[in-house]
Amino acid sequence: MTEAYKNPHAKRLLASVEEANGIEKLLAVMAALRDPEGGCPWDKQQSYQTILPFTIEEVYEVAETIETQDYKSLKDELGDLLFQVVFYAQIATEEERFEFQDIVDGICEKLLRRHPHVFANAQYEDEQALNKAWEDQKQLERESRKSGSNIEQKTSDSNKTSALDDIPKALPELKRAHKIQKRAAKVGFDWDNVSQVWDKVAEEQQEVIDAAKADDPEHLEEELGDLLFALVNLTRHYGVDADLALRKANHKFSRRFRRVEDLASSPLDQYSLDELEALWQQAKELVKNTGK
Repeated sequence: MTEAYKNPHAKRLLASVEEANGIEKLLAVMAALRDPEGGCPWDKQQSYQTILPFTIEEVYEVAETIETQDYKSLKDELGDLLFQVVFYAQIATEEERFEFQDIVDGICEKLLRRHPHVFANAQYEDEQALNKAWEDQKQLERESRKSGSNIEQKTSDSNKTSALDDIPKALPELKRAHKIQKRAAKVGFDWDNVSQVWDKVAEEQQEVIDAAKADDPEHLEEELGDLLFALVNLTRHYGVDADLALRKANHKFSRRFRRVEDLASSPLDQYSLDELEALWQQAKELVKNTGK
C-alpha cells in the first residue's frame, strides 16, 4: 500500500491564509489554490473560459435561493459567486492584466460617477430626469469604451456609437431581447402604448400560422422568433421580466407534472389524453391546496 500523499507546501500555504482577514483571507485562499508548487491541480488548470460555465451556474443558484426565499442558503451561494470573481481576479493577476483591487476601484468609481445626486450636488426635477441622466452617462461610457468580441458590434460603416453597443451576446436570449428593446426604447424607438404591442403580438401570431401552413421550416423558425420577440416586448411594457416569468412557469409545470406522475398508477404513456387531462386537473388542485 502506497503512502498517502502529503503536500510539503501545506504549512506555508495555510500560514498565508491564517495571517489574513476579511476579503484578504479569501484572496489568500485563492492564491494558495493556484500556487504553482503546492496548489490544487484542478484549480491550477483553470482559465477564464473553463470557469465561465461555473459562474453562470452560480448566478442561477443565487437566483433560485432568492425565488424560494431560502436566505440561509443565499449566504452560501453568494459566497460561491464571490469566489468566482476572486478566481477571475487571481488569473488576471498572474497574467499581469489587473488585480482584485482594480475591480473594486473600478466599480466604486463607476458608482460615484453614475450617482452625482448622491455623491455630488447634482439635482433632478423628477425620477424621469434622473433616469435620463443615468442613461446619458452610460452612453458616454459606451462611446469611450473600445469594442470587444463579446459585445454587440457596429453594423454600419459609420463611426457613430449605437445604443445597442455593449449588450453581451452571452446573455440568455430572453434577457438579451429585453435589453435590446429597452435600449431602443430609451431613444424613442418604442410603441406608445401596450395596446399597440398586443396588436403586434396578434400580427406575429398570424404570420406564424401562415408560415406553418406553407410548410417552410426556415420561415416558420423566423416567424416564431418574431413572435417570441414580440411577447418579450409585451412583458416589458407590463413591467414583467420575461426570463423570470418563464422560469416560474417552468417550475410550476414541473411541480404539477411530478404530481401527475405520483397520481398515476401506470406509466403515463398508457393513459389517453382525456385521462391525462383529468390527472392534470387533479394535480393542479393538489398543488394549489398544498403548495407542493
